[in-house]
This record gives sequence, structure tokens and C-alpha cells, in this order.
Amino acid sequence: MRSRDKISRPLVIAHRGASGYRPEHTLAAYELAIQMGADYIEPDLVMTQDGVLVARHENEISNTTDVAIRPEFRDRQTTKMIDGQTISGWFTEDFTLAELKTLGVKERLPHLRSTEFDGLFDIPTLVEILELLQRQNAATGHRIGIYPETKHPTYFNAIGLSLEEPLVEILNQYGWCDRNSPVFIQSFETANLKALKQITDVSLVQLVNDIGQPYDFIAHPQHHDNSNRMYRDLVTPQGLREIADYADAIGINKRLIVPTGADGYLLPPTSLLDDAHAQGLQVHGWTFRNEEVFLAPDYQGNPELEYQQFYRLGIDALFSDFPDTALQVSRSSV
Repeated sequence: MRSRDKISRPLVIAHRGASGYRPEHTLAAYELAIQMGADYIEPDLVMTQDGVLVARHENEISNTTDVAIRPEFRDRQTTKMIDGQTISGWFTEDFTLAELKTLGVKERLPHLRSTEFDGLFDIPTLVEILELLQRQNAATGHRIGIYPETKHPTYFNAIGLSLEEPLVEILNQYGWCDRNSPVFIQSFETANLKALKQITDVSLVQLVNDIGQPYDFIAHPQHHDNSNRMYRDLVTPQGLREIADYADAIGINKRLIVPTGADGYLLPPTSLLDDAHAQGLQVHGWTFRNEEVFLAPDYQGNPELEYQQFYRLGIDALFSDFPDTALQVSRSSV
């Protein structure tokens, strides 16, 4: 694992690749992030009908591909219950890999980011991403890591397309299977991380939002002491002690470190960084973006000020759509 013991600055995780510049979760986005110097690239993983792990932020793909305008797939549109929410659209688990490969990927935020690359790239598999990493690492002599997220693990397990075992099997095939491997596996659920701890030695990350609760708490309340526990309960001192039993880091909504008020302006930082570090947990914050719409008014449209604040507070790593900006600021701030 590439840790702060080996890198003097916080780690920069390319959030869905360099997704501020290329359509997210494409080989082009990952490759650009590597060229920019990111320490890790982050693919969100979902499953195809024929059991192949592919990179999409969600299993519903109408916002990031051209599937909705493809007449041959019109009959695949459907409505499903995903993590307690009713969602209509087209879902990866209803397509074979070969069918998904015919789709063109498009920009998810066309009102903010360029659409010039729409249709040029396809949906990559986990294997293709690892092959890219191995080629780049061999060419540069660097050791860029991978930071996969298992998406909707309870849902995929329920339909017979478990994510965890295939993920570990593929990582093992590439020799990334121990504590020194440049791998973090992350999840917003807890049960699958505990299961992963039994089958792999790579680093694990408990994702924590500032609202809601892990879906496995809802789906399987009998497995948890209190099905009413929320994400915020996970980052109390007691919750952090429990996380430290199965994970190495927390990947948290940055508003749990620096909250904002009802007016959007920043409030004083919380004690979460210190509390997590006291339990031996790294703290990885998300998500950092350059566009003013994503910035608190205090930063006056300057994303560098946000990075500087979090670096000063002592964050261990952060997820950024713009890894070049994150790195540029870290070199001058840390």
C-alpha cells in the first residue's frame, strides 16, 4: 500500500479517472489521470449479465452512455428497486459484456464539462483497467494503484452476481493480494467489507456519507445491533473503533470534516480527523471538484483554497475529478 509513510504528501485519488477532463470511468480518463501523476485511479465496479466486472458509477447507465437512443436496446428499459429506491432506465446486469461494448460513453455533466469526447470511448472492464495500470507502471517505473468501489453489493448479491469474489480473484491474478499491494477496496456498506477481510489482505475502506445509512443495515437488520444506525453513527469514537476492526481507512464526505451551514458557508472543522487517526484509521475525503458550483462561497470560486484547507487539516488522501489541481496545490502546500 502506498501510504503517507512513503509519500510525504496526501495521496491523490483520481475520482473516476481524470473525470474533469474526460468522460468518467473510461480508459482515457484513467490514463490521463496517470499521466497527471495521480497515486490511485478509482473505478466503481458493477456486473454484467454474463458476470464481468465493468466500470460504471451506477448499474443504471442512461446518464453515461448512449443506450437510451439505441433502438436495438429499447426493450431493455425497465424499472427496478435499487437500495430502496425505484429507478427506471437501463442496467448493466441486463446486458452481456459484448452488448455493453457497443455503447458509446458520454459526459455525465454536459452542462459543466466538455462533450467533445462523447461516443469516442467504451465501457472498460476491470481487467482492461489493470492491464492499463501494468503497462503504465512498467513504462514509467511508478506504482500507480487502484481504488475500486463495489457498488450496491447487497443488490448484486441478491441477484446472484456477487462482486467481491470475482474482484479478489482478478486482483490475485495480477499479484495484488497483500498488504503491500497498491490497492484500496471501498464500499458504502459494511457487511461486504467484513466479508472481504476474510478473503483478501489488501487495504479496505469504509465509505461514509453525511446523510443516510448503509443499505445492508436496512436490508438485513437482524445482522446489526441497531438497524436505525446512520452513517454519522459510524464516525463517533465508538463507531470508528468498530470500523478499525475490519478497515484501514474511512472514505468520507468532506462535509463531515468541514461542515457547512444552511447558507452554504463553512463552519469550524470537526474533530473527525483526530478521532479517526486515534483509532489508526486513515481519512480519505471526497469529492473535490474545480467548478464553482461545487465550492463553498468562502473559497470565492478558487478550488485551490479548498485543497489548501484540507491539506492543512491533515487529511491523508482525497478524491479529485481534477488530479492535476490536487497535486499542484499539494506540492506548494505540504
